[in-house]
Amino acid sequence: MGNQSVLRVNWCNPIASFHAGLIAVKHYSCTSGRYKKSVMSIHFFNEMERLHRDIVSMCSTVEENISEAVRGLQNRSAGLAEELAVRDREVNALDIRVEEECLKILALYHPVANDLRRVAAVMKITVELERVGDLAVNIAERSASLSMFPGFSMPVGLDEMATESLEMLHDSIDSYVEMDAEKARAVVTRDDIVDDLNDKLIEELRKGMVSTSELVEPGMHLFSVIRHIERVADHATNIAEDVVYLTEGQIIRHRLKK
Repeated sequence: MGNQSVLRVNWCNPIASFHAGLIAVKHYSCTSGRYKKSVMSIHFFNEMERLHRDIVSMCSTVEENISEAVRGLQNRSAGLAEELAVRDREVNALDIRVEEECLKILALYHPVANDLRRVAAVMKITVELERVGDLAVNIAERSASLSMFPGFSMPVGLDEMATESLEMLHDSIDSYVEMDAEKARAVVTRDDIVDDLNDKLIEELRKGMVSTSELVEPGMHLFSVIRHIERVADHATNIAEDVVYLTEGQIIRHRLKK
């Protein structure tokens, strides 16, 4: 017909792909039986790249904070809570910024298919990360309380539980950055390990407090620490489930644990 901008096809096919933080999007729109091929605005690319950078930054900050909190627990650090509370404000600011970026993308660009899943998954992942950031502060606060009981011994299994929870968080973040559904699924299956360690530690702690009244107060602080660490694993699992949804379009919540 002499118009090179018109593509004659029998269907409309929006295709979106994301790899290593870069996005290539093609959009085909229908007009009176003809299909005009157009390239999505460069502003959309920029917004998605900015979104990716911000959530990766949030991942890094949260992982550093929770790792520092666990190390502070072993050292019975009394002043770490205030430092982590300051850092957590940065996490909260990133949480708000990412949410605003997601809402802006949804309102202005109406993403579909993979892009829509990415925005939805990012909004959910930031919620999990923000909560892990809060847990880092909570653990540090309990560490400060435990510093007043120098004679109180930490249970042997606490190190193992903390290590497993932190590794799950690290792997869930890696699975997002790498878009690796297999790694994400592996994280989900490991949550049972942390749950078992949690049950054993709580029972050991309960027996100690029943037998020795002096252990009740520090034991209650440690009880909170154990639950916080278990919640880190839960949030890591949720992030991994979101990665599976993002990469495969499948919602696997409640499916793998049977």
